[in-house]
Amino acid sequence: MQSRLRLGLWIAFTSFLTFTGLEVRNYFFKQDQFKFTWVVTQISVELSLLLCFALLRSPLGKKYPGLAFLIFSWSVTLSPQIRGTLSGVLEPSILVWPLMFFGQATLMPVHWRLHLISQLGVFIYCVGTTAALNLQVKMPGSWMTPAVLYLYIFWICFICNLSVYLYERVQRAEFNARQELELAYMELKAEQERSERLLLNVLPESIAIRLKQDHQTIAESFTDVTVLFADIVGFTELSSQISPPELVEFLNQIFSAFDHLAEDHGLEKIKTIGDAYMVVAGLPVPRKDHAHAIANMALDMQQALTQFNARMGQSCRIRIGISSGPVVAGVIGIKKFIYDLWGDTVNMASRMESQGIAGSIQVTRSTYECLKDRYQFEERGIINVKGKGEMTTYFLIAKK
Repeated sequence: MQSRLRLGLWIAFTSFLTFTGLEVRNYFFKQDQFKFTWVVTQISVELSLLLCFALLRSPLGKKYPGLAFLIFSWSVTLSPQIRGTLSGVLEPSILVWPLMFFGQATLMPVHWRLHLISQLGVFIYCVGTTAALNLQVKMPGSWMTPAVLYLYIFWICFICNLSVYLYERVQRAEFNARQELELAYMELKAEQERSERLLLNVLPESIAIRLKQDHQTIAESFTDVTVLFADIVGFTELSSQISPPELVEFLNQIFSAFDHLAEDHGLEKIKTIGDAYMVVAGLPVPRKDHAHAIANMALDMQQALTQFNARMGQSCRIRIGISSGPVVAGVIGIKKFIYDLWGDTVNMASRMESQGIAGSIQVTRSTYECLKDRYQFEERGIINVKGKGEMTTYFLIAKK
C-alpha cells in the first residue's frame, strides 16, 4: 500500500507542477489568462502533497498508511474548496474530483471503504460549509443543475468503488488460492519426506537414489565385506510362554537396540528373519575397516543383550556368526523388494551362527586373519561345516 501511495503522490505532484508551470507561462506571455488565485491553490496542494510524503516516511504513516491515503485524497480535492470557502463562493470541481477518484481506483485500489470515506469527506465538507456559512454555490457550467451534479458525482464514485471492491475480491481469491497451493505443496513435501524416510529404512541411500532413477535390476560385486548373522537362543521356547503382543514388543526392543548400534558403527542392516538379525560392513560404500566395525558391533550386541536381560529380568543369550570375503549385493523383484546379499561369504556367516555356541561370536579364518592383531580370539578347532566340510573356526573374545 505504501508503494502505491508513493506512486500516486508522485503522479499528482508532477501533474500539479505542470499546471503551475502553465500558469507561470501565462504570467509572462498571456497575462490576460493568468489567474493568481489558481496558482496559490496549486502551490497549496503541492505543499500538502509534500507533507504527505513526509507523513509516509514517519512512524505514524508507516503504521497507519490509510491516514496518509485520506490526507492525500483531501489535499487534492478539498484545497480548491477551502480557497473558495475563504472567498465566499464554493465551486464543485467536475475535473479534479473525477481525476482524483479514478486515479485512486486505478493506482491505489487498497480498500473500498477508504475510497468511500475519502469521497464522503468531500461531500460532507461541501454540504456542511455551504449550510453553515450560507455560501454561494457556483456550478461549473450553466447547463449543470445541483441534481445533475450529484448524479454525475454519484456514478463516478459508484464506478470507482465497485472497481476497487472487485479488485479486492480478485486479490483475496488469489491470496486464498496461493495459500491453499502452498499448503498443498507443504503437505506434498511432507509426504515425500515421509516416503523418502520409509524408503531409506528399506534401502541404503545410494541404492534408493539409483532405484528411483533406474527401474532395472541393481546388482554389484564387492570383494571385501564382513557379514554378521545373529540369532536369539531360546526364542522359540519363549514364544510359547508369553502372549504375541508381548513377544513382538520383546523382540522389538532388542532389535531396536541393535539398529542403534548398527547406525553408530556405520553398518548396513540387511534384514531380520524371525529372531535372526543380519548386518554387513563394507557396502554399498566400501571401507577398509569392515571387519573391525563388525567385530565392535558383535561385542556391543552382547553387551546390549546383557543390559536388556538385567532390565527385563530375562536370561536370553545370543549366537553370532561372522565371515569376511566377496559378496554380490542388489535389489531384485518389483514388489516388497529389499537390498540383499548373495555368495559364499553370506552362507559362511550363516553357518558360523547356526553351528555356533550360545553366548559366543564364531568367526571364519578369513575374519580371524583381518582381526587377530587387535582382538583376542580363542581357537575352537576343526568343525564340520554344512556344505563346506571340515574348517577351523575361532571365537571372538574381546579387544586387545
